[in-house]
Amino acid sequence: MYEIRFHGRGGQGAVMAAQTLADAAVRSGFQAQAFPYFGAERRGAPVEAYARIDTSRIRTKSQVYRPHLVVIMDASLVELVDPTAGLRPGGKVVMNTTHRPEEVDLGAGVDAECGTVDASSIALEALKMPVVNTAMLGAIARVWDVVPMGAIVEAIEDRFGSKLGHRAGILNAEAARMAYDATAVGRTIGHREFAKERRWMPVWDEIPISVSLKKTVHDEEEVGPATTWQHRTGRWKWSTPLYKKERCIKCLRCWWSCPDAAIVRQDDDYMRWDLEYCKGCGICAEVCPVDAIRMVPEEEGGNP
Repeated sequence: MYEIRFHGRGGQGAVMAAQTLADAAVRSGFQAQAFPYFGAERRGAPVEAYARIDTSRIRTKSQVYRPHLVVIMDASLVELVDPTAGLRPGGKVVMNTTHRPEEVDLGAGVDAECGTVDASSIALEALKMPVVNTAMLGAIARVWDVVPMGAIVEAIEDRFGSKLGHRAGILNAEAARMAYDATAVGRTIGHREFAKERRWMPVWDEIPISVSLKKTVHDEEEVGPATTWQHRTGRWKWSTPLYKKERCIKCLRCWWSCPDAAIVRQDDDYMRWDLEYCKGCGICAEVCPVDAIRMVPEEEGGNP
């Protein structure tokens, strides 16, 4: 049995990628399953999806802990999680990055065959949006020969075409072909030591009756569980707001709608974004009635 784990961000299509890979495997004569793992986080949050492929019926229903293949759909996730945890000996990695495989450091001891591709640029060129799932499927076919490229293209055209229309199926299949041709294959380096994430949860008597958890000092560090204050969600984004102050009519719709309170209302009622917490969900741009906010690649954004 082959096990595959996808690491992505909400909105990048990790779940559809896993489902489409499983679909392609079935078309190739395998048994397959695919399912997601994520909480209540919104667009931009780290998510995982899994697929299993076998020649016989698959009875295992757990998460994938020892993958044969790891797919990293956003290179910045390496700073937040350990995507290669449990990777089997001889396992492979496919990564969305502008770097070549020999420039990719996934941590001490990780020496794996790796395919790298700039899937974000391919998605923007082919689809006009940073949804990289189909491009990553093309890269998978280049690195991992279990499921052939022809079956993947067929599955993309059928699945995306039925959900989004015939043209969407054709464009997504083209993104997969472009990524297949552009993928570089080599081996990673394994030198970097990543700091282990510190986790803290309160004991029972620290939870007040209201079930509202307050900030607490733990190991000389002020913390509070599962809050935006504790988790700097600004690291989730791949796009950021560009604010045109001269267009703003101070209607405050963006301020009210921000799910992470990342928009700060200034004394003159103009807005400022706290980019430590803005995760690039784009809600502010969607609700703005005068197009004073536009979502752009992160390097082009910021506040005036």
